[in-house]
Amino acid sequence: MQTHRIVSRDEWIVARKHHLAQEKEFTRLRDRLSAERRDLPWVRVDKDYVFEGPNGKQHLDQLFGGKSQLIVQHFMFGPDWDAGCKSCSFWADNYNGIIVHLMQRDIAFVVVSSAPFERIEAFRKRMGWSFEWVSSSGNDFNHDYHVSFTPEEIAAGEIDYNYVPRTTSITELPGISVFYRDAAGTVFHTYSCYSRGLDAMNAAYQYLDLAPMGRNEADLPFSMAWVRHHDKYAD
Repeated sequence: MQTHRIVSRDEWIVARKHHLAQEKEFTRLRDRLSAERRDLPWVRVDKDYVFEGPNGKQHLDQLFGGKSQLIVQHFMFGPDWDAGCKSCSFWADNYNGIIVHLMQRDIAFVVVSSAPFERIEAFRKRMGWSFEWVSSSGNDFNHDYHVSFTPEEIAAGEIDYNYVPRTTSITELPGISVFYRDAAGTVFHTYSCYSRGLDAMNAAYQYLDLAPMGRNEADLPFSMAWVRHHDKYAD
């Protein structure tokens, strides 16, 4: 940790107010970006996606659960994986408590992975999560929304992720996709984000950013090398 200046309380207040002005500008910019996001055009979803979950087989429109808006969290959990991604699990530890509040604003929240539902359910129970989590195994949903990739795509050296071509050695990456269903039952894709676009959805990271040492990840092999499944930190 770098050495910091030690100052009087009055000097600290001056510095804090200067930083506060920048924080307020960031908040105003975030509000403008959010408004622009809501004004983005939509794409009609014409493909019939069928998922498997605790309620059996469900089509995409059924995941709305009577709401007009649906947020899908793409969770990295491949068909042959024994457990879900530890970094996605770090995000998922934020979900249980917020869903009841989202529902009050006409929003359904569902986690989707390409793993078979039986593996998803076993891992969900192990982690103590209660949010709805369904399997997209057997359909193109994850691939169409650019979070799952075929071995052929990976071997070719170029996938489409976060709206740019890139290389990867893994078949799954994280993301969020948002949908709207109108009164006639037509579903539209309104938004997707990936990579650092997910950052703000992790409350623990936001708190770490307030602490003197921040995320303290600069000297790690990769940014989240320290993260474990929450039942594995004592190992």
